[in-house]
Amino acid sequence: MTTFDDAVEAMSRAPIGDSLSRPFLDLFPVSGVSIATVGPVLGSETLTATDDTALRLDELQFDLGEGPCWDAMRTGSPVLVSDARASSSAVWPTFGPAIVDLDVQAMFVFPVRVGPLQLGAIDLYSDRPDEMPGEAVVRAQILARAVSRAVLRHTLERERRDNNLEVEPVGAHSRRIVHQATGRILVQARVSADDAHLLLQG
Repeated sequence: MTTFDDAVEAMSRAPIGDSLSRPFLDLFPVSGVSIATVGPVLGSETLTATDDTALRLDELQFDLGEGPCWDAMRTGSPVLVSDARASSSAVWPTFGPAIVDLDVQAMFVFPVRVGPLQLGAIDLYSDRPDEMPGEAVVRAQILARAVSRAVLRHTLERERRDNNLEVEPVGAHSRRIVHQATGRILVQARVSADDAHLLLQG
């Protein structure tokens, strides 16, 4: 059984796959989880999904251009829908009716972002109407930040690998320059030093 502290420790450097989505199932009373990139920065793609319903929720939101994952990504805040059947159609006129045939009663969606970079969303769904308590929301946000770092790191590594890129030194004072640039990003984007370095690499 995954503990919260173990999950936070492992997830920021975990490979893309079940090791990112599974802890949400272990730690929260939900039925399924998906993690996806959304929008123009990385494109729209499901990175990992625990089941077919979670995957279908992503596909519908990508195709329709609306739904809680888009809202969470744009606002940078969780979107918590305790009774999706009752409220989704009023908020999302095409996505709401599209999920009627799915075994989805509640959705809890968290943004995937590093500083100003809006990368995507984590969709948790339940097969019964439910609310997520405030403490659980805070914990899910902490895990989402760890996932965000893993997604950005994975993207940078894949880009370098696909394009056979190597990081070249920029001169005798390159280390100092990197530290200075990281410091500026840290202040401007209000992120941690590790996240500032990721943003600099990006």
